[in-house]
Amino acid sequence: MSQRSSSKRQASKHKVSKRQSSQQGAPNREEAQRQLSEVQLSEPPPSERQPKLKPQHAPKPPHEDLEFLQSTPARPLRILAEYLQPMVQLKKENIGDTIVMFGSARIESRETALARLTRLKNANVAKLGGAARAKHRVALKGAKSALEMSRYYEEARELSHKITAWASSLGPKPRRFVICSGGGPGIMEAANRGAYDAGGKSIGLSIELPHEQFSNAYISPELSLNFHYFFMRKLWFAQIAKALIVFPGGFGTMDELWEMMTLLQTGKLSKNNMILIYGRRYWEQVLNLRAMVQWGMINSEEYNLLQFADTVDEAFEKIRTGMEKYHMEVDPFLQAY
Repeated sequence: MSQRSSSKRQASKHKVSKRQSSQQGAPNREEAQRQLSEVQLSEPPPSERQPKLKPQHAPKPPHEDLEFLQSTPARPLRILAEYLQPMVQLKKENIGDTIVMFGSARIESRETALARLTRLKNANVAKLGGAARAKHRVALKGAKSALEMSRYYEEARELSHKITAWASSLGPKPRRFVICSGGGPGIMEAANRGAYDAGGKSIGLSIELPHEQFSNAYISPELSLNFHYFFMRKLWFAQIAKALIVFPGGFGTMDELWEMMTLLQTGKLSKNNMILIYGRRYWEQVLNLRAMVQWGMINSEEYNLLQFADTVDEAFEKIRTGMEKYHMEVDPFLQAY
């Protein structure tokens, strides 16, 4: 009797406990269902879901980014490159110092000028109309002038040959008094050509110009340097030069001459550096430097910074004497790097 009573009580308790548990579980299920609905509502529909991002390649570093390097903000880097790259190349080739030769790009070799004049003289002028005949007369006059001026090409070539042959006797470590030109045609070509004829190396400092796209053929390939900035090119003309030889020329030659004269006058270049003006007949018609002395714009000492020559032998003797007197000791500039 007591055992049945005890079993009934336990069964009753179990039913109550199960009912309570069922009543407590109902809110939990409702809460879980509510939270799931909220999650589903918060997620965007499949059409609006962002694709999973994939790893991407890193951009080029700045020194490989051509668009950046050619931009205005990168200009200081380009300027610096036009200082460092020539310095590295000149040092690599054991260049100690230079002798720079300037002059017109329009002066032709005697061979070229003579061929042009001969062609014009042999033209059948009788068949030409009035306008064409007048144009021919102008061309013929220009060809005669070009032939006369071609002597400067031949003399620049000969002078470069003599300087290179003498400088080569001083040894290759470092190479002394290496001929340096502006890299283009005319007198620049003659300067490089003379060094080439003598079996020596020569430097060409070319500049990006619309009408001069190619360096002349006589520059040593490993010493052919190209510039975008005029002022960086001028720096390398002046930086290691011991002499400047100025043949007849136009605006470009004038620009370089005045620049070097100013540097010499102001002591930015050594007073022992030489500026040699070649061809008095041309230069005295183009520049009246003595008038500058007479008017007090320069003094006699400043005028005497310039030397003059009319023949290859005279120019060579002045160059060799000046170099042997003042510049036989190697400038440590390129040797220091």
